[in-house]
Amino acid sequence: MTSEPTSLENPPAGDQRKILVTAALPYANGHIHLGHLVEYIQTDIWVRFQKLRGHRCIYLCADDTHGTAIMIRARQEGRSEEALIADMRRAHVRDFEQFSVHFDNFGSTNSPENRALCNEFWARLRAAGLISEQEVTQLYDPVAGTFLADRFVKGTCPNCGSTDQYGDSCDKCGAAYSPTELKNPKSTLSGATPELRNAKHLFVHVEQLHEFLNDWTQSGDHLQKEVANYLAGHFLGEPLRDWDISRPAPYFGFEIPDSPGNYWYVWFDAPIGYIASTAEWCQREGELLDRWWRGADVEIHHFIGKDITYFHTLFWPAMLKTAAFRLPRKIHVHGFLTVDGEKMSKSKGTFILASTYLNHLHPAYLRYYYASKLGPGLDDLDLNREEFVAKVNSDLVGKVVNLASRTAKFVQDTGLSPTYPDDGGLFSQAAAEGEAIAAAYEACDFNRAMRLIMTLADRANQFVDSEAPWKLRDSIDRAVELQSTCTIALNLFRQLVIYLSPVLPSLQQQTDELLGHLISHWDDAQEPLVRVAINPFTHMMKRVEAAQVAAMIAESREEPAMTEPAVPVPGTTAAPPVSTMPSGPADSGAPLENEPLVGETIGIDDFTKVDLRVARVVASEEVPKAKKLLKLTLSLGGDERRTVFAGIKTAYEPAQLVGRLVICVANLAPRQMTFGVSEGMVVAAGAGGTEIYLLSPDSGAQPGQRVH
Repeated sequence: MTSEPTSLENPPAGDQRKILVTAALPYANGHIHLGHLVEYIQTDIWVRFQKLRGHRCIYLCADDTHGTAIMIRARQEGRSEEALIADMRRAHVRDFEQFSVHFDNFGSTNSPENRALCNEFWARLRAAGLISEQEVTQLYDPVAGTFLADRFVKGTCPNCGSTDQYGDSCDKCGAAYSPTELKNPKSTLSGATPELRNAKHLFVHVEQLHEFLNDWTQSGDHLQKEVANYLAGHFLGEPLRDWDISRPAPYFGFEIPDSPGNYWYVWFDAPIGYIASTAEWCQREGELLDRWWRGADVEIHHFIGKDITYFHTLFWPAMLKTAAFRLPRKIHVHGFLTVDGEKMSKSKGTFILASTYLNHLHPAYLRYYYASKLGPGLDDLDLNREEFVAKVNSDLVGKVVNLASRTAKFVQDTGLSPTYPDDGGLFSQAAAEGEAIAAAYEACDFNRAMRLIMTLADRANQFVDSEAPWKLRDSIDRAVELQSTCTIALNLFRQLVIYLSPVLPSLQQQTDELLGHLISHWDDAQEPLVRVAINPFTHMMKRVEAAQVAAMIAESREEPAMTEPAVPVPGTTAAPPVSTMPSGPADSGAPLENEPLVGETIGIDDFTKVDLRVARVVASEEVPKAKKLLKLTLSLGGDERRTVFAGIKTAYEPAQLVGRLVICVANLAPRQMTFGVSEGMVVAAGAGGTEIYLLSPDSGAQPGQRVH
């Protein structure tokens, strides 16, 4: 292993460092939301700070494009995986750019560079004798027709009993396990109960690198202390499990060259994507890849969420060590985002997409709020709506921008003073604070950095309040005093903006335009500006209104999916179903009667009130003590689930129905029954008894689609 710097707690300010920074790769199966942005904004702030300090720092990322979920979604949408990931890439890049998250390169794990590097890693692992083939029992989704990766199974943690946990690890107790160990597993792709099936898989013997991993994770400052302790307590105290590195077809990814029909698991090629993205940047910039990933003078920093600690702190270093690449200088792990103290929720409108936020609020507000909450540890970050409004209005508008808005207009004609006036030590005191603020940025203690900066802002505002330049503007005799006061205020303002520029690049640009001088280095805060012309002041930031936040929440809130009535296709005649299965009252015992071919005629308006939807039965069970009822759990697309009690027990066994598509009356008012609440009705025909026939759509129909 190449040598490492001894410490980064207080790196020399004058020595240029060479730093390569990555953020975890966003999955190409969904849009960027505010939870994702915690990491990308945190990393972008740290990178901008390093560049402002004069270091050579590059920020790399890529879309994570492989896996079962991409394959299934592409099938559902009737297009290729390549077309799907290309569309999602455009959306991701757009969202990042609008939040001022600037990557030096944003690649894709489906690139030729990544395939070539995967081959290189694989050859090194093979040569080291770390690969073996084993038969494994894996969960298989009979509805989706595919084996399930860990992250596409949810169930109850076998260690602590927490529900709704993924198939690889528990976010409550931290336990790692196999998906087959989950209790009550369900496929997140279809909602079906998975089956156990056997298949040949390839494994990496990570245990052979146990001593190296123990030394690397437990020595130095590569990891936060709590992360190192977590690894020591949960994994490194016993033999490490072999790592299942392959998945059988069908699978969207790179086929393993020496194992036809098997594909590298997404967690193999995803981190290699960091290097592949660097390779793309190197080709464009005329750089050498080995200089960045094997050079002794390069610091590699990974920023990740705590849910993927396991892969980045054990498997990834093992791969890098074996393939003779440089190991990370530090892995920075952060917590999750909550909103008002709770998990993000679609039904509550707190699962907010980046694009939805931008419909209502300026991205700078979120960047600052996140910075004010982010510390160097693994604590979750809470987005409290009331605090968000108050903090942005108080700190950014009331303390920082207000300095410029209250003074710039008074010196637009005269410009700044020819020499810097006596300010009682305010500027020099703020200049001296620069290193403490820089140390907080370096340590990812952005919360502390923002508090230090706002203390300086308070002092600057106290000065402006005491001098009251607005009272001087009409006095010719006090024109020099007015110019001096505004010169001091605007220099203190510029100092604050320099310190805030990693967080608020848009405010930095506005300040550059106002003062006509570019902020290019952290040390610009050490010298005041004099003899500078002031350009016309334009509004920099508006106050946030609570109504804007409320409107964003309202737009994000997902109402029950089945609210829009079905509309007949023009030129056709729609007829009601012959018979429907009642959702209650509970098991009345009344037999189904033959319906006349034509009942009472109704108008088209009456028919359109009935909302018929395609649904998939994801669970079916008998209702105790009920003679004719089955309890069905229906998926109507996405996360929408309905419980329906249907009187079809005499004709169907529960197991027959799981995975089947049916037609559901989706806007029927819920009814409280003896056995629970029924939230709809399934459509059937027949005379009753054993002659009940559920109506099903033709092949190709998808849950949630309307029946016209």
